[in-house]
Amino acid sequence: MNALFTFPPALFILYNKKISDLVGNGPSGICLSYLLSGYTPYLSAGASHPNPLLHSKLGEQPHLSLLQQDLEYLCEGLEGRSSNPVAVLFDSLLLPDSDFGLDHTSPLEWRFEPERAVPHLVLGKGPPGGAWHAMEGSMLTLSLANWMELPGLKLKDWMREKPEIASYYQHYVSQMSLEQNSACGTTVTSVTRQPGNQDGSPPYWKVKGLQHGSSVSEEEPFSLLAHNVVLATGTHDIPARLGVEGESLPFVCHSFWELEAAISGGELDQTSDPVLVVGAGLTAADAVLAAHHLNTPVYHAFRRPVADPGLIFNQLPKLLYPEYHKVHQMMIQQQHRPTTPPPQDHAHPDSTPSSLSPSTSSPPSSSYPGYLSFPCHRVVAFRPDGKCILESDSGQRTVVQVSKALVLIGAHPNLSFLDDNGRPLGINPKEPVTCRRNPIEVDPFTNKVVAADGPGMYAMGPLVGENFVRFLKGGALAIASDLAKRRGEGDADLATDRLMDKWLDRQVRFKWVEAK
Repeated sequence: MNALFTFPPALFILYNKKISDLVGNGPSGICLSYLLSGYTPYLSAGASHPNPLLHSKLGEQPHLSLLQQDLEYLCEGLEGRSSNPVAVLFDSLLLPDSDFGLDHTSPLEWRFEPERAVPHLVLGKGPPGGAWHAMEGSMLTLSLANWMELPGLKLKDWMREKPEIASYYQHYVSQMSLEQNSACGTTVTSVTRQPGNQDGSPPYWKVKGLQHGSSVSEEEPFSLLAHNVVLATGTHDIPARLGVEGESLPFVCHSFWELEAAISGGELDQTSDPVLVVGAGLTAADAVLAAHHLNTPVYHAFRRPVADPGLIFNQLPKLLYPEYHKVHQMMIQQQHRPTTPPPQDHAHPDSTPSSLSPSTSSPPSSSYPGYLSFPCHRVVAFRPDGKCILESDSGQRTVVQVSKALVLIGAHPNLSFLDDNGRPLGINPKEPVTCRRNPIEVDPFTNKVVAADGPGMYAMGPLVGENFVRFLKGGALAIASDLAKRRGEGDADLATDRLMDKWLDRQVRFKWVEAK
């Protein structure tokens, strides 16, 4: 077994995020590792916060670190663009009033206190940065530069010399000396709760997986024991599908990278048939912008009306996200308006749909030539000849001829290492876990998984519904704070931890864990 795994970790962070062939440790796992490595936030002497109520609360116990304070109390009365109260709190402390475009100095100061460090491992297949290694040079970033940064290292300064976000996260791990807690080239295959035994061993989490060598064929099994497990796998593993006829045809794609490959290969230009983009999220918006930049015509179909408050574009500040606001304007101003009445038998699959040609793909006086949106439409079928049948809420069908179809309606996490793919952990245990519709249910102030098989399981990031990098850090604060309080209160959990430490030490001295 690799020496990296031969010590008993008090915390094991599971981070096995996969996107295409690139996986790794993303911002949420890196931020938690930073907090667990002894970097501790305090209220800086003489600092102020623009929110007078929060400033007053912070001043009540300035000698305590943020990890030791009552997060629920500090969160009271705060409002922000996340439904997670701790995420709103931490964002407000790191970037006060940033939603208004202001650049207030953070009232926090960071102290390195190694005695507070919690032994832990961060596992992943690729280098730190996760999905960002695949996004360089293509997709737009969701957040402004300062919103993408992690505590202790300004992203704006880094971007001046090396404008690559993935490199920033990789450099961050090195700069903060987090490598010793990072194990790349690993794939987790199971996470199970093990009961205590008569030999005095307490209950614990057992994590099994494979460590990959320099070649694909080099794999070595490993097995780890841990007090706690943090699920931070992201949700980009398995692209969501429409489940309609013809979805497996070659011209139908389910990732932005396939569009990027088509662009790089010269398959798309201004003479191409339109690209159909299905979906109304930010990845779909990136696809619209990428195709529009090439002057390739775009059909854009989505289920919701453009004024739906749940639409992500209606939640983003217009001044701070001009590119996405532009897409939203296109969606509003250049909608498909059928000129023929719907067929009498619109629900029948043989009803006659109207056809739309590229020459009529945008209104005569359009501000964005070549773009046409189809709000409140769904895809009925894809045909081998490149035609796609769309159907409106009223039942009217339209046929469009396309060169490519990009189905970008979200993705599901790969939780195959959990019982029943983690389904019992979702808010609705009868449905698969998804970021938007059925995230893992956690306590909002500790991020403990509500339906876990036992104590010590946490979840963070997109798995609990957080997609903004600026808000992922809130989950890290909640988890680190809960662990710090458990260690400091001397409760039953701490006694169990000490008992497990002794038992694990005994296993290390003799034969720690045999890989099976």
